[in-house]
Amino acid sequence: MTTPSQTVGPFLAIGLPWEDGPTVVPEGTAGAVWIRGTVYDGDGDPIPDALIETWQADPDGRFDHPDDPRGRVPGFRGFGRCPTGDDGTYQILTQVPGVVQGQAPHIDVSVFARGLLDRVVTRIYFADEAEANAADEVLRSVPESRRGTLIAEKAADGYRFDVRLQGDGETVFFDV
Repeated sequence: MTTPSQTVGPFLAIGLPWEDGPTVVPEGTAGAVWIRGTVYDGDGDPIPDALIETWQADPDGRFDHPDDPRGRVPGFRGFGRCPTGDDGTYQILTQVPGVVQGQAPHIDVSVFARGLLDRVVTRIYFADEAEANAADEVLRSVPESRRGTLIAEKAADGYRFDVRLQGDGETVFFDV
């Protein structure tokens, strides 16, 4: 007997997005930037039913979480969630995070999409943080020829970060 595959599916558009999910910080927050991009499949086609989740520190490298070793800093959600539109695009309004325990400023990203048995996990680093990026142990563990898939490029009102699930220019994903 054949059973349906257990992949992430169209239920994403029904149950997971929420109204203020794409706004890690409220509009008008000092230093707020947009992270915008497109999620592509292995053929290079935009994926209209994916979901991007982000988790990050605040601009001082701190978390509003009881496990932050320096003590909880209330008020910074640090978590964003945005479904892709019909054209495969997403956008998250946030602030550039600070350094966390010697790691370059980065945003942790989970991608959920059709055809995936589980989420895939990557990171966003920032092109204008070259010195910090060069010292980051995680980024240095990635082959130099692939590091560019983890670097968000500066844009007019923030950064651009595309995700390629497979194929040419496939984004580096981490086994977590």
